[in-house]
Amino acid sequence: MAQLSADNHGLRLVVRYTVLGLIALIFVFPLVFMLMSSLKPDAQLLSDTRSLRAFLPVGDISLDNYFDAFRRAPVGLFIFNSVIVTGVTVVLTLFICSAAAFAFVFVDWRGRDLVLTLILATLIVPFETIAIPLLLIASKLPWLGFDGLTYGWLNSYQVQIIPFVADGLTIFLFVQYFKDLPGELIEAARVEGASWWQVYRRVVIPLAGPVLATAAILKFLVMYNQYLWPLMVVQEERYRPVMVGLQYFFQLNRAWGEIMAYLSLITVPVLAFYLFLQRAFIASIASTGVKG
Repeated sequence: MAQLSADNHGLRLVVRYTVLGLIALIFVFPLVFMLMSSLKPDAQLLSDTRSLRAFLPVGDISLDNYFDAFRRAPVGLFIFNSVIVTGVTVVLTLFICSAAAFAFVFVDWRGRDLVLTLILATLIVPFETIAIPLLLIASKLPWLGFDGLTYGWLNSYQVQIIPFVADGLTIFLFVQYFKDLPGELIEAARVEGASWWQVYRRVVIPLAGPVLATAAILKFLVMYNQYLWPLMVVQEERYRPVMVGLQYFFQLNRAWGEIMAYLSLITVPVLAFYLFLQRAFIASIASTGVKG
């Protein structure tokens, strides 16, 4: 009987890992196709799409498409701009939204439920409906920088960052997570004389690893894939992000190998961010807990 149970358990594991492996292959295939296509000339790339050769490093393989992509557009500059804009926005968003959620959950003040409701109501407003008014406002706002006081945020990093550092979805995620934290920890810290800032920094944030990782991933994907807003507010090449830079490869003579090479290059920061966040998330989970 025990042997039969062990055999059934082993069979279930085989089936489970087989299914998970097939699902993983479905998600990996587009990345493999993109990478393999970036190494082939256009004629071979289009020909191979009719067979499994599209997923294999066969035929005339070289890095010419990558060199041609750098010659056609300042790829490194576009990646740098997107990393700066996305990284700064994610950091500011995590701080501002977590602090706001902390105030909504743990600090008792008049009107907090109404304010939270109004913030959540912004989730139903599409960005396209406020894009033009936001553009008009951003074109006249003052900014104190290295060049002194200037007016208008167009063609800058701040116009791509500041409008997105706070959003209702991220605040909602933090609010829901903070509500599940044990209130005894907060009360004990306050009894010990800790200020609200100390409670936020030393008690709540160290326990918020999962929601920090979730919010960071969602915000990273939104900001790194920004296209409409940068297209509206950035005309100078030195501030353009990767998605706007993709236009360079659809002008004049279209080269699919170069496009695949460009897509492969701009995917690197996404994979690097995921691996970094995965390690940080695991470390946070391992270190989270209350010692007796």
